[in-house]
Amino acid sequence: METWFIIAIIAAFFIWRMKPTKGVQSISVAQLKNLLNDKDKVFIDVRTPAEYKGRHIPQFKNIPLGSSFDKLPKDKEIIVICQSGMRSSQACKQLKKQGFERIINVRGGMSAF
Repeated sequence: METWFIIAIIAAFFIWRMKPTKGVQSISVAQLKNLLNDKDKVFIDVRTPAEYKGRHIPQFKNIPLGSSFDKLPKDKEIIVICQSGMRSSQACKQLKKQGFERIINVRGGMSAF
């Protein structure tokens, strides 16, 4: 009986972590491809420098998760990507807490690209 309780807690934790942040838009990789040449958007990749160096989208600037987002413009839309969508979701939460209002998370990340 304790096993089911532990499994339920773990499942609830993962569901909570996957829940999208209120006020953060989510787009697919197909939708991203239509936005890549938009100069009014800021593209950030929150993967590690090694992951970024291995393969990245040229429009995206590497700002690893845990780095400061202070130098990003608050008046532009911020599009965030990572490998699978987990770290970018966390970065979107951080950006929201720092007062950024126009934030987009790329679902599936580089794995879906």
